[in-house]
Amino acid sequence: MTYEYKMANKLDYSGTCNLVMILICLSSLVQAQEERVHYFPKKMDFPEGIPPKKDVWIFIMAGQSNMAGRGVVEPPDTLSNPRILTINRNSEIIIAKEPLHFYEPNLTGLDCGVSFARELIKHRNSISILLVPAAVGGSSSAQWLGDSLHRNVRLLSNFKTRVEAVKKYGTIKGILWHQGEADTDPTLIPGYEERLRKIFTQLRLYCDNATLPIVIGELGSFSGNQANWNLINQSIHHYVSKDKQAAVVDTDDLKPKEDMIHFNSEGQRIMGERMAKTFLDLTGN
Repeated sequence: MTYEYKMANKLDYSGTCNLVMILICLSSLVQAQEERVHYFPKKMDFPEGIPPKKDVWIFIMAGQSNMAGRGVVEPPDTLSNPRILTINRNSEIIIAKEPLHFYEPNLTGLDCGVSFARELIKHRNSISILLVPAAVGGSSSAQWLGDSLHRNVRLLSNFKTRVEAVKKYGTIKGILWHQGEADTDPTLIPGYEERLRKIFTQLRLYCDNATLPIVIGELGSFSGNQANWNLINQSIHHYVSKDKQAAVVDTDDLKPKEDMIHFNSEGQRIMGERMAKTFLDLTGN
């Protein structure tokens, strides 16, 4: 057998192995994607009627991926409630079904919105909740402050557009915010609190309420870069100590997905429940 034949045979074998590995990886990706969307709603349900404006509480969900949602949607998350509403991409009112966010269709998953609303309506029998998704994964505080075009979304402008579209339906009661992972670079941490203050001032301005309640979720306690994540949490707590209309939700006991960045499904549900209870405490309701 010639040397050239042996080498050609070796290359053929190596190429075949590489192709098999690629096909296995592609198959795994397809399977993971199918599992991610398995319990996604197959259609939009529009409400038979929208409640009177005085009975609708509006909450804007903003920040980055842990507010946009990366959890797996599971059967309990598919149960809708006619008192829990949201909007679609065209800002039309629809019955809320997870996932709520639609800006990153290849990434989005379970967020904390529906669990927040479910907990809230337990305590207020007469109201309906309108959840407005406005979070985009990977967005930094500087990008929010600069109204950057991020993943095809102009961050502040989109927030303002969504607010303008929904405020005729009810009263904007608060903002749910989770963001900060994108700011854990050591050079960005020192200015984070001030950027947060400026962002919240602008968001409240768009909502025509300088004292609008803001409920903020801590970053998780599962990062490989936990020291820097803790510094962001410290900045959040220090900001809240000076803003009497803002409050922080603890997340140090919540569990992550395998990526060690995003809360898992249970963590998202718990964070939503805690945000509802924190909002009620913050507003005296």
